[in-house]
Amino acid sequence: MDARVFVYVAHSAGTIDDTALELATAAQRLFPGSSPTAIVAGSGVDAVAREAARSFDEVWKLDTEALAYPNAELLRPLLVKLLTPGSMTLLPHNTFGLDLGPGLAVRLGATYVPDVVDADGLEGTTLKVVRQEFAGQVSAHVHCNVANGAVITIRPGAFPAAQSGSASGQVVDRSTDADGIAARRRFVELIEAETGDVDITREEVLVSVGRGIGDEENLALVEELSEAMGAAVCCSRPIIDAKWLENSRQVGTSGKTVKPKVYLALGISGSFQHLGGVKGNPFLLAVNKNPKAPIFQSADVGVVADLMDLLPVLTEKIRQGH
Repeated sequence: MDARVFVYVAHSAGTIDDTALELATAAQRLFPGSSPTAIVAGSGVDAVAREAARSFDEVWKLDTEALAYPNAELLRPLLVKLLTPGSMTLLPHNTFGLDLGPGLAVRLGATYVPDVVDADGLEGTTLKVVRQEFAGQVSAHVHCNVANGAVITIRPGAFPAAQSGSASGQVVDRSTDADGIAARRRFVELIEAETGDVDITREEVLVSVGRGIGDEENLALVEELSEAMGAAVCCSRPIIDAKWLENSRQVGTSGKTVKPKVYLALGISGSFQHLGGVKGNPFLLAVNKNPKAPIFQSADVGVVADLMDLLPVLTEKIRQGH
């Protein structure tokens, strides 16, 4: 494939987001043999660009105060000016990627391919990808004509993060291309969600519960298990919507992002909104009575069982092990 491949590097507080290295893996799966160019945009991003250069042969740095907070309205026309015709651009499938991607594809005259979870390969100008429909119950194999390039959003967590390398790629300063950019909207402030009684973002072992728990009273079984494991309890959005746990316990794109070493998912279907908040490639164990639950596609160990039958037994076994 002769088209150039670009990867947008998301970062926060001077740290590269896991999605950047996931996109590096996705680029190789989608376009074997390619050497993607990373794009780092922001203000004071020298350290981020150097870190990205450990995993990418070439990094384009866009360093300007106007991009201190990711703003698709500013980046869209800037990328249209920078990206080569027919290029393949990979973005994370999150709120920012959904804001930037569609309009960027239109402006470039490229194919828009959202929410990719796997790759079937590239044949000529036909890109074969896998997307999920009906909350992950169906895998759709989609063929896309990418003769004029493509803007592709990759679901967070769908591809393993590439190992950060030790080599030093080239950092190319393209900041002058951003001179004079302006937007009608501006970033005002970032308000962090309250931590609550437990900061799940700092826990190494998490027991996460979803709608499969059935009733609020069954949360007592989850609490007993988490106590036996020395873990903290978190949850998916339905538990928050039912007001069974406080908001600070929610994991997902609309909740907290966690990086545990072990993540035990109980009665969680495995939507991308939830798994998008689970980073760092933890050892993921899933229990669900539906053998076709999407969570099993991401789990290292999957158990098809009724929670009410399994939890008391599992808790007792763990206590005996201690």
